[in-house]
Amino acid sequence: MADLIDLRSDTVTRPTAAMRQAMAGAEVGDDVYGEDRTVNALEAEVAAMFGHEAALFCPSGSMANQIALQLLVSPGAELLCDADAHVVTYEMGAAAAYGGVTSRTWPPVGAELDADVVAAMVRPDGYWAVPTRAIAVEQTHNRGGGGVIPLDTLRELRRIADAGQLALHCDGARIWHAHVADGVPLASYGALFDTLSVCLSKGLGAPVGSLVVGSADRIGRGRVIRKRMGGGMRQAGILAAAGRYALAHHIDRLADDHAKAARLAEAIAPFGVLATTVRTNIVPLDLTKAPLDAPTLAAAARAEGVLISVLGPRTARLVTHLDVTDTQIDQAATTLTHILRR
Repeated sequence: MADLIDLRSDTVTRPTAAMRQAMAGAEVGDDVYGEDRTVNALEAEVAAMFGHEAALFCPSGSMANQIALQLLVSPGAELLCDADAHVVTYEMGAAAAYGGVTSRTWPPVGAELDADVVAAMVRPDGYWAVPTRAIAVEQTHNRGGGGVIPLDTLRELRRIADAGQLALHCDGARIWHAHVADGVPLASYGALFDTLSVCLSKGLGAPVGSLVVGSADRIGRGRVIRKRMGGGMRQAGILAAAGRYALAHHIDRLADDHAKAARLAEAIAPFGVLATTVRTNIVPLDLTKAPLDAPTLAAAARAEGVLISVLGPRTARLVTHLDVTDTQIDQAATTLTHILRR
C-alpha cells in the first residue's frame, strides 16, 4: 500500500513521528480502576472543549455511539435518525441488538434535513405506539458527502427535542471538520446536545479512539455500559496520548484536507459525477449516469495507483486526510479524470 494513493477513508491515517513520541512517553495506569492519568486528562480536556461535565474514552466510534444511545433510549423505545445515519447503517444493528432500541428514519437527505419533517415524526407516549425518546444527527454527514448541518437547523432540533421532552444525540465523528468549515465553536455544538460521540481516529489522525461526551451522571452510567460491552481498557494512556496530541496539533490543519477535497471536486465536476457540493474532506461520486459503475471505477483507479471507496453499485467516495500530499492529490485528479474520460 506504500506506493498507492489511499483516498478510501480518513481512517487509514498512520500516527506521525511526533504522535508516536507522545505515545511512547505517555504516563499510564489501569483505566478500569480510573488510574490512567493520560486517559483522565484526555476525557477532561474533551469534555471542556464541548462545555460538558464529563467524557468517556472508548475503543471505537461505534461503541461510543451505542453507549450514548443506551443512555438516552430505554429498551423498546424509539430513536429517530436519518436513513443513511452511521448509527443504523454501519453499526451492525447494535442499537437493537444491544440496547433494544427501535429506530425510525427520515429520508436520506444528508446535511440538508428539514426540522419540520423530524418534528412530524415524533411519537408521544400513549395510543400503544412506540414512544420517541431521542433524535440523532450526524455532523459532518458521512454518506451525505461530508455535509455540515447548519447551526440554525440544529437549534431548531433542540427546540423540537425540548418541546417533546426528548434527548438529542450527535454522532460527531467528524465534528472537528464542521467546526473548521463553518467556524462554529465546539462549545456551541456541545450546548445543543445531551450526548455527543467524537472521533480521534479519522481526520485527527490518531490510531484508535472516540469519546462519549455528556453529563457526569450519564458518563458514570456509560462506564458500566462500556465495561459490559467489553470496552474497559487497561493501560490505555498510550492510545489517549495520541488523541491528546491530535487535539493539540491536528484540528486547524483540517482546512488543508478541505482544500484538497475541493481541488479533487473541481477536477471531477466537469464529468457530471459529483454528487453534491464539497464542504469538507469527502468527495461523493454519483455514477448513475456515468458509463462505468463504482466497482469498475475503483478497479481502474487501483490499477493506476489510486484507492477509492465503493459505497454502492453506482456510488463511490474519495476522502482526503493528513497522509495524502498535495502532489498525490494532483496525481489522483489526473488519474481519475483520465479514467472518467474514457
